[in-house]
Amino acid sequence: MSLIETPEALATARGRLAAAPLALDTEFMRERTWYPQLALVQVADAEGAVLLVDAQITGLRGELATLVAAADALMHSASEDLVAFRHALGVLPRTLFDTQIAAAFAGLGPGLGYQALVQQLLGLALDKGETRSDWLKRPLSPRQLEYAAEDVRHLHALAAALRERLAARGHTARAEADMARLLEAAREERDDPQPHLAVRAAAALDRPAQARLRRLLRWRDATARGKDLPKRWLLDTELAVGLARRPPASLQALEAALEAARSARRLSAEIAELLAAPPDADEAAMPLAVDSERADRARLKALQAVVAEQARALDLPEGLLCARRHLEALLADGRWPTALEGWRREVLETPLRRAMA
Repeated sequence: MSLIETPEALATARGRLAAAPLALDTEFMRERTWYPQLALVQVADAEGAVLLVDAQITGLRGELATLVAAADALMHSASEDLVAFRHALGVLPRTLFDTQIAAAFAGLGPGLGYQALVQQLLGLALDKGETRSDWLKRPLSPRQLEYAAEDVRHLHALAAALRERLAARGHTARAEADMARLLEAAREERDDPQPHLAVRAAAALDRPAQARLRRLLRWRDATARGKDLPKRWLLDTELAVGLARRPPASLQALEAALEAARSARRLSAEIAELLAAPPDADEAAMPLAVDSERADRARLKALQAVVAEQARALDLPEGLLCARRHLEALLADGRWPTALEGWRREVLETPLRRAMA
């Protein structure tokens, strides 16, 4: 294990890495920012060499970007790490094998954590003690460095075991398609066009109020990203729902409602414009959040039965094949959900359309 703190040391170490896929991981902090603040990048090759690159040293980032951009990466639950790479280094790995995605297709369970996967496949118990460390503070302790090294030390062995399981189950192509999709999605930051659909309380609002909520949430996300602030610091979701349900009658009343949200209060004129704007054509056609308890239960159950049947045929978890919210969206407006494109569409569209008819 080598701690890398200069560009020259990284260039030398990079030249000695085995010509094979590289295990990559990051340590970052995101408590006070929108974007992950990259603190450390861990690299391991197939022969056991482990590099811990101090990403807080600005002069290192050019050499580090070169390493990451050329990598066929082995990672676990890579989505936030990819955001950290793109934001801090301006690059992403060339290809991605995500062991969490692979584990789901291999029948080990969706959303499996790294420590649990290492225990299950390799029989090793890893220390979780530094999970909540302050990775931006220097110097890093020996315990932190060892914990960080463990996060990449076993990825090659995990990937080899998972590839065998994927091949045996016939899911290699599907798993790789999901990995490629994750990497492609990380290439550009895309806002959720329908953020209100993820808010349970939105189902109790009428269309004009849901349109106002959608505007507020899209504005919050764009503004928080631009200011690099956690979105909850800007406008709490519960407060956004309340404003959308009953817009304050005046700017003064709005400022009073935003008293506890200081960042939003400074932007109260923008929020007032959002609340006062009339619905546009896009909002007139937008899907509505629905109360699943009051929705057409029979139709939803029919679609869920289709998903269950196809999941059994593929020997995959139902949630991995199709989430309930995607079925609800399909019932709400009839448009095929973007999340179900690719192999999922090939498997599901015909039987789901038949069930809907």
